[in-house]
Amino acid sequence: MAQIQELKVETRDGTGKGPAFQARQKGLIPAIVYGGTGNPENVAVDSRTLERHVEQGHFLTTLLMLDVAGKKTRVIPREVQLDPVSDRPVHVDFMRLSEGATVRLEIPVHFNGQDASPGIKKGGVLNIVRHSIALICPADNIPNTIEVDVSGLDINETIHINALTLPNGVKPVIRGRDFTVCSIVAPTSVIEEQKAAVRLDQRAADDAGEVGRAAAG
Repeated sequence: MAQIQELKVETRDGTGKGPAFQARQKGLIPAIVYGGTGNPENVAVDSRTLERHVEQGHFLTTLLMLDVAGKKTRVIPREVQLDPVSDRPVHVDFMRLSEGATVRLEIPVHFNGQDASPGIKKGGVLNIVRHSIALICPADNIPNTIEVDVSGLDINETIHINALTLPNGVKPVIRGRDFTVCSIVAPTSVIEEQKAAVRLDQRAADDAGEVGRAAAG
């Protein structure tokens, strides 16, 4: 489960490109806090502090406690805009999370047990269908990752969403369909050999048909 982290921010006057540019000139990243019962708030975050949080990974699934001059607000980052050249944050959106709130998130999937998979030992390849899964999560129980054990998978075997044990209260956004998360597929060389064998069988059948028609004529 994601641990809540504290982040100090300061109030920001004005909106638009001018005030945002001035904030960045001071080493601050403009941001907005919205959602819940309060009005949207314009704030600013120290750029180096924000970059450290982003570089740690899982930023968009991390609970934060914003501290605005001593006033604490629980939020989750919803969007980070990056500079197309420097790839550094230039704006952040934070959404307030009240008690009992749920949030839709894309949670990354981590695959374990590849070394023990009988299918992979035979030369099979792990075919990852979902690198992340869209989930509805309680604000108090947001997983960092979804762990998937593939140690028992053989070639042509799959793992579906219904086979996974999700954290308490966490549900997939896609309901009513047992979608595939991953599978073990035959190596490309085997697949090509199978295709070649099918082509040879088809060619032999076609040749036999031609001989039969010639004999009948």
